[in-house]
Amino acid sequence: MQRPLTPGPPLVATFSIAAADPDRGEVGVAVASRFLAVGSVVPWVRAGVGAVATQAMANVAYGVRGLGLLGQGLDPAEAVEELTAADEGRDLRQVGVVRADGAAATFTGPACLPWAGGRIGPGYACQGNILAGPQVVEAMAAAFEAGSGALSRRLLAALAAGEAAGGDRRGRQSAALYVAREGGGYLGGNDRMVDLRVDDHPEPVAELARLLELHAALYREGEEASAEALTPALRQELGSRLTALLGQAVADDEAAVLAALEAWAARENLEGRVRHDGRVDAVLLELLRARA
Repeated sequence: MQRPLTPGPPLVATFSIAAADPDRGEVGVAVASRFLAVGSVVPWVRAGVGAVATQAMANVAYGVRGLGLLGQGLDPAEAVEELTAADEGRDLRQVGVVRADGAAATFTGPACLPWAGGRIGPGYACQGNILAGPQVVEAMAAAFEAGSGALSRRLLAALAAGEAAGGDRRGRQSAALYVAREGGGYLGGNDRMVDLRVDDHPEPVAELARLLELHAALYREGEEASAEALTPALRQELGSRLTALLGQAVADDEAAVLAALEAWAARENLEGRVRHDGRVDAVLLELLRARA
């Protein structure tokens, strides 16, 4: 018999995955929940160190302290033991910990509301509480293991698989994705490679996927995009579309078209997609066609 929800602080009924890609030097957390702004509570990430997901009757101190323990050289299982041993509320906690080298551990307190549990594998820890069933974390693990490419994509694939398998049995509300890599932030000024949140939405995982696509377009995340040669036909197409978008005629010559393309890209915060080799970035071209 399932224990009913009891009055008190809101429970972070959540399914999450904390993961690392040692080859890429990336660590991160993806999470979804029937809880407002879950990204403000669950994910804790430090480049070169690891990732922590703290949930259920979440103890946010697990985030900072867990990363500190990993930084001191403890393995994830030792870090979990340190965190829970000192916490009188541990029976209501859930946490996943992954070190930057891929070692992982997960913990579910016996008083967490069902279904609650977790699974670890190479480079990841999946966990959840108040879920539709164990199939949620199983689907997440399978999707992560089958994935390839940037860690953000693999984390999102795991989250989408958990959602498709039933997710939070109370419903949907928010989701978040946080990935760090040393120097991976804006202009290399910090480690915050991807930090996206959907705080209140009827389809938060789908909305998070849409935001990740926009983020990838802006920051050229992951593999290099292909490019197309500026043929006469493409030059004419671009001139026509840019004329409509910019509200002024674009001359039918290569220099004018490329200058107009760069001006439009800068207006749309897509200047990172501009090439200077006479070719047109495929993602930039796709976005231009969609806008026009």
